[in-house]
Amino acid sequence: MTRILFALILFFVFVFTVAIQPADADEAEWTGNVNFTLGVKALEDEWEPAEDHGAFGIGVDFRQKEWPVNIAFAFIASKGDDTFLDSEWEVTTYELRGGVRKIWEPTDIMRPFLGGGLAIINADAELDSPRGKVSDDDSSIGIWLNGGIYWTLGDAFNLGIELAYSHAKVTVFGEDANAGGGHAGILLGYHW
Repeated sequence: MTRILFALILFFVFVFTVAIQPADADEAEWTGNVNFTLGVKALEDEWEPAEDHGAFGIGVDFRQKEWPVNIAFAFIASKGDDTFLDSEWEVTTYELRGGVRKIWEPTDIMRPFLGGGLAIINADAELDSPRGKVSDDDSSIGIWLNGGIYWTLGDAFNLGIELAYSHAKVTVFGEDANAGGGHAGILLGYHW
């Protein structure tokens, strides 16, 4: 999993580097955002007792100004743990999202948005009981949808909120479960 995480980080560095490079000498033709998300993720009850997660992520979206939608990528990680009947459960999920985002600009600073696309979602579950420690993980392709609003303050600083939903079926410990779920978070980032 460490190699996958490292590869994802390199991927986002590459995407961000490409996104901020103009196609020609006129930088004003490109616009986009890099936003960090800090929030929560709620998995379905089948992940109980570790269904409530803290989550963080980074997202990049960009477009040429004449395009109707932005190209969007994001990486979201979440983790939840709890104890049940002398057993400690820990569930971690990773989501690599790609798709499009429509951003409206009704004022100079206010930007509501809707987005969606495909996601590769991984779930890693670990059970530590008096009989020993066992773990299992699985990945699957699914979907994601999000919406929210952010305000761009001082021409470059983004501050906002986001709600999202993702869905991908994985098999962990022989049981099928949705590794996605509902997401809510605060956005902090940079607009160019």
